[in-house]
Amino acid sequence: MGNQKGQNNTENEVNAPENDTPVDISETEELSLEEQLRNELTQALEETKAHQEQYLRTLADMENLRKRTQREKEDLAKFANENILREILPVIDNLERAVEHADQAENGDGLLEGVKMTLTQFTQVLSRFGVQPFEAVGQPFDPALHQAMGQMESADHPVNTVVQQMQKGYQLNERLLRPAFVMVAKAPAEPAPTVEDNQEDITSETDEK
Repeated sequence: MGNQKGQNNTENEVNAPENDTPVDISETEELSLEEQLRNELTQALEETKAHQEQYLRTLADMENLRKRTQREKEDLAKFANENILREILPVIDNLERAVEHADQAENGDGLLEGVKMTLTQFTQVLSRFGVQPFEAVGQPFDPALHQAMGQMESADHPVNTVVQQMQKGYQLNERLLRPAFVMVAKAPAEPAPTVEDNQEDITSETDEK
């Protein structure tokens, strides 16, 4: 009978329901690994995006540098002879003055003709290098183009207008090479009353009395 009781207890232990659910360790590890891979993928995508943005910025900087270098190269080609050309301008000034004096002198036809030819050649050379004179007389005074040497009273020109050019101004490829030396118009002063005007005023006041 004792054996039968022991056997029943053993069967009860075998058939007894389990209260605790066993933990599947392999499944937990699999979920953890999947989450880790997902995080690594997200991080890799963010790094790829950052590298792509950096690449695009670098590409844009390189393009801007290329354009700036090209502009500087073009400017250097345009203005490389600026100093030499500026030194030539006084020679032209002297030739122009010689032409003016020769026009006023007698029997200077040969000299005048030679100077005119030389002046024409100089002007052609400067033109090939992009140097051009600009007209100043009659134009509004512009400090970016003109250098005022003084003011002149003028009733024929608006105030602040160039009325006389003392030395030509030149541009090199539309950039100022030398300003024009000019005289600028100002309003004429009102004439002071004369003695006769004062006497007429006194006479008219006496007649009225």
